[in-house]
Amino acid sequence: MTVGERAPTLSVAIITLNEEDRIENLLQSVSFARDIVVVDSGSTDRTIEICERFGVRLYRHEWEGYSNQKQFAMGLTQGDWILSLDADEVITDEGREEILRSIGNADSSRVNGFSFPRLSRYLNRWIRHGGWFPDRKVRLVRRGAGRWSGDSLHEKLEVDGRVDNLVNPILHYVYRDIFDQISTINHFSSTFASQNESRFPRLSVILGIFHAIGKFLECAVWKLGILDGIPGIIIAVNSAFYVFLKHAKKWERSTIRTS
Repeated sequence: MTVGERAPTLSVAIITLNEEDRIENLLQSVSFARDIVVVDSGSTDRTIEICERFGVRLYRHEWEGYSNQKQFAMGLTQGDWILSLDADEVITDEGREEILRSIGNADSSRVNGFSFPRLSRYLNRWIRHGGWFPDRKVRLVRRGAGRWSGDSLHEKLEVDGRVDNLVNPILHYVYRDIFDQISTINHFSSTFASQNESRFPRLSVILGIFHAIGKFLECAVWKLGILDGIPGIIIAVNSAFYVFLKHAKKWERSTIRTS
């Protein structure tokens, strides 16, 4: 950016649902942005109250799935650049400086998007192995150069043009506790089963067993999850359980439908 040029403006787009225990940390971390948009899909806790206290632009919108909801939020922003975040994420001070510096230099480098590593905290530990890090995600995009796409399980911010990698991670407070992780596994496995029909139901369960064993070994051994201690082992077991549960629920749906 040369002398006399206007500094690019930054918007933050956030979607929420009952995030009273996490949203305040996120809003504090992005207070450097001129424009913060929160789209809520029906919170019944103090999420709305906290957002109003921070003076964000708050909208209520019925849930349409992750990619559609995030696209709706992004469409309400006003800045030259849009940073899309989840309520359980936080931008560090170092990340703030890197974001502002990067979008300030983006015109000269012809970059339209940036990806971040994401460092997750679970069971009172930062998880650096088991496939959980660097977990790089595209979250910062030039206005008009990106859009959210994907199904109800895997949303992705697609960018037209060049994407550069940033160094400082987004901090991700991924699950509140083991119960929260199991609840997520239960929800996602049911969604997967509803979208994937099994042609050979009995074979699905057998495959599920072998895939689950492979997933545990992948997380705990090949990707060194054991170096994260007991939390790493819990992650590996629960990841294997998720893989098995997807296959088991496919069998269940096929059996119920044909019986």
